[in-house]
Amino acid sequence: MSEQKPAQATILQSLNQAFADAMEEDEKVVMLGEDVADPEGGGVTGATKGLSTRFGEHRCRSTPITEQAIVGAAIGASLAGYKPIAEIMLMNFTTVAMDMIFNHAAKLRYMSGGQTNVPIVIRTMTGAGFGTAGQHSDFLEAWFAHAAGLKVVAPSTAEDAYGLMRAAIDDPDPVIFVENMPIYWTPMPAPKKGHRTPIGKARIAAPGDDITIVTYSGMTHRTLGALEAMKAAGVSAEVIDLRSIQPWDQEAVFNSVEKTGRCMTVHEAVKPFGVGAEIAATVAERFHGKLKAPIERVASPFAPVPFAKPLETAFVPDSQRIAETAIRLVKGK
Repeated sequence: MSEQKPAQATILQSLNQAFADAMEEDEKVVMLGEDVADPEGGGVTGATKGLSTRFGEHRCRSTPITEQAIVGAAIGASLAGYKPIAEIMLMNFTTVAMDMIFNHAAKLRYMSGGQTNVPIVIRTMTGAGFGTAGQHSDFLEAWFAHAAGLKVVAPSTAEDAYGLMRAAIDDPDPVIFVENMPIYWTPMPAPKKGHRTPIGKARIAAPGDDITIVTYSGMTHRTLGALEAMKAAGVSAEVIDLRSIQPWDQEAVFNSVEKTGRCMTVHEAVKPFGVGAEIAATVAERFHGKLKAPIERVASPFAPVPFAKPLETAFVPDSQRIAETAIRLVKGK
């Protein structure tokens, strides 16, 4: 008797299932964004396909191209008791809605003395690799993590795409949900219906003893892809997939660094003032004088994402660069 293979799903399929399950369970969950309804294709990548047909266009509504109004309408609906999921098609386009995100969604609970919640999810996709260049490919998660009142999550697996989305919809505060387009279509173990991934809890993607590598989103896959080269060089790396960027799981990172004595961070966003810098500073404060090597940040150069394919490929950290950095930190060469 052959062994049954575990069910597989992509991140896109898992997100679609998370939306459907949440909308089925709670009629206050609504979706709005450009092209999200079925007459417009169910989203440019098909993430919302079938939702308007199943639940009606009053609950899955295509909007004009107006990001400020999309987020503003979501905030208003949340104040009236709804749980909106607002799609901003690409992360660079969130810049058009920054006033609504930073000055309203993030601060209304504080400005109302805790009387008002803004339970919205702002989902957006990004990532280099498709030749979409400098106005369509940036990882801007550090901007949002810097704003008090916002939570920021970035899944790397189908299970966490589903689980984090369900947790984000449940959350009483605004959540920025960052999706990495290059890993949208990769088959992975399928999530279980109803599963929640706690916001603020990392996962150990690979155990190790010599160095802690903290990463998230698509760079988790590239870091795991570097493990074979590290192993060949005699380096055992513990890979921590943050999943949640704000708040981030300090306990998981500290426990790992306590064991390995070394730490490096990996992200696709540009290096200066990035998430890796915050983690590096916090780890340095906690382990001052105890680390076996300096903390290193592996990230993209301080430039817009290039359009030309060779430059775009060189821009984003790859598995070879990740492996070489980890081996140098452990071996000293």
